Amino acid sequence: MNFRGPWTLFRKELLRFWRVSFQTVAAPVMTALLYLLVFSHVLEGRVQVHGVNYTSFLIPGLIMMSVLQNAFANSSSSLIQSKVMGNLVFVLLTPLSYLEFFLAFLSASVIRGLVVGLGIYLVAIIFIDLPLAHPFLVIAFAVMGSALLGTFGIIAGIWADKFDQMAAFQNFIIMPLSFLSGVFYSIHSLPPFWQSVSHLNPFFYMIDGFRYGFFGVSDISPIVSLGIVGASFFALSWLTLKLLKSGYKLRG
Repeated sequence: MNFRGPWTLFRKELLRFWRVSFQTVAAPVMTALLYLLVFSHVLEGRVQVHGVNYTSFLIPGLIMMSVLQNAFANSSSSLIQSKVMGNLVFVLLTPLSYLEFFLAFLSASVIRGLVVGLGIYLVAIIFIDLPLAHPFLVIAFAVMGSALLGTFGIIAGIWADKFDQMAAFQNFIIMPLSFLSGVFYSIHSLPPFWQSVSHLNPFFYMIDGFRYGFFGVSDISPIVSLGIVGASFFALSWLTLKLLKSGYKLRG
């Protein structure tokens, strides 16, 4: 592998979101803090989950939700913008393999997701004393989760031809799966049927495992969650590499 090519593309993707960091980093941090302010004000003192006060319980879920949404947004928005503006052809003309193309876009998405998550965490701990029971698991779920959504973002960017098609992914897949994944509640508070439905949501495993890294308690085993997230990532990566290799919707 020639590292100069993928490094250049990776650096280009980093600069693409960092130069508008007020929109791509600061805005998601502010949105998460507004969620925290509203929900903690309404439910603090009324709800405890696994013996954890509600505000503390809420923060890891908001962090992970923001990590996932921004990792998806980075790769998907970059590809659809390049396709609509017609400059994707200049990237495809370079002697980059489909694997190098994938790794550059994926790495930039992971970085954006982690930067947003770290921003929310640093602001939140100013006001809330947040434990960190298993730092390794916090990092593992954050990296694997952002990699999974970054990969899904590449698939969405490849498939979509217009901005409204991309918006459909965000509004009808990413947002519902995020909000119904246990960010704001424990699934044990749901009726048995909806608990079973929640186990079909891959976002649930990422958020539940990530929360375990902070408090040492979760709805299911973090090892099971990490295995499911890892298997989902490798399955989506395989599909993405097949699409890139075939040139589907990229090479006309």
